[in-house]
Amino acid sequence: MSENLGFGPEYIDRVRKGVELFNEEKFWECHEALEHHWLEDAHDPVRYVYWAIIQVAACLLHYKNQNTVGANGLLIKAKRKFVKVRELKIGNNYLDKVLSWDKLEKLVMSIPDGSSLDRYHELYEFKFNELPGDKK
Repeated sequence: MSENLGFGPEYIDRVRKGVELFNEEKFWECHEALEHHWLEDAHDPVRYVYWAIIQVAACLLHYKNQNTVGANGLLIKAKRKFVKVRELKIGNNYLDKVLSWDKLEKLVMSIPDGSSLDRYHELYEFKFNELPGDKK
């Protein structure tokens, strides 16, 4: 994929807090942190990256709460966002490098629709890469 399309370094600060909260398994807080950018960037196709993360986070919140119907519903919606990221050519090597996007997409897409919660464990264990500029 071309490096000059889609998600670039200028988006890092927009996803930073949400990614940190996701990695801490604070899925509701992740959703809240990214929702502002998702709404604010209504005309920027990169919003589908935020939207996918929001929906995966909400899915995993349902998983944590043992809500199979909620987890499955949000997973289906998240899958659509990953497809949209591909269709709009938002995904690129940079997105994969900084967010492990391809790994996350494979995990999301590997869970069959209507699955039992035991199929979500590997997705639940997923963590985003440390972002450029993060302090160790």
